[in-house]
Amino acid sequence: MTTHPAEQQTPAPDVPRRRRSRGGIPAQSIALIGVFAALIAVLAFAPPIPVGSFGVPITLQTMGVALAGLVLGPWRGLAAAGLYVALGLLGLPIFAGFAGGFGVLAGPSAGYLLAFPIAALVSGLIARAVVRRAARRWWMPLLFLAAITGSILATHPAGILGLSLNLQIGVREALMMDIVFWPGDVVKSLTAAAAAALVHRAAPWVLVRR
Repeated sequence: MTTHPAEQQTPAPDVPRRRRSRGGIPAQSIALIGVFAALIAVLAFAPPIPVGSFGVPITLQTMGVALAGLVLGPWRGLAAAGLYVALGLLGLPIFAGFAGGFGVLAGPSAGYLLAFPIAALVSGLIARAVVRRAARRWWMPLLFLAAITGSILATHPAGILGLSLNLQIGVREALMMDIVFWPGDVVKSLTAAAAAALVHRAAPWVLVRR
């Protein structure tokens, strides 16, 4: 019995698929996570600016963390910052001042370091909504708000707690120590927002998949 031409199935067109690793994660995402973890490490090597006598300098690490969240989004941003922190704790000298190892957890910067993945997550959640829904002319100011929100909700509270515990001082005194980082954070957040806005204008697919 012959099949009527109208009943013959038309072969489905080839649909391009993203290359995936054996674990099911897109290879592109794995590469971007590694690149941004390396970027945070490179920014940590910039000469730190000493602040006061409590041992936490101003560095560019937080700008790299903000960039990871703003460019990659919440989960890949968290993974990039988490990979950076994990490698540093395992002994690679990739923290500020070429420090590394679990000994940094006893230092005054411990809270700031441990908050990096959460800061990237918070910034990334807001950035993803911005790139999906906001007009392009609003991207930079809204991405700045995303970056600074990550600092306000994660980096600074954890940093204050770390200062209080490891220096054995009161929370109020730790808060006064932390305030000196705020002007620098504003500048770094503005820079990260400008860079992220340029990336998303050129390649919005990096964050928003069709």
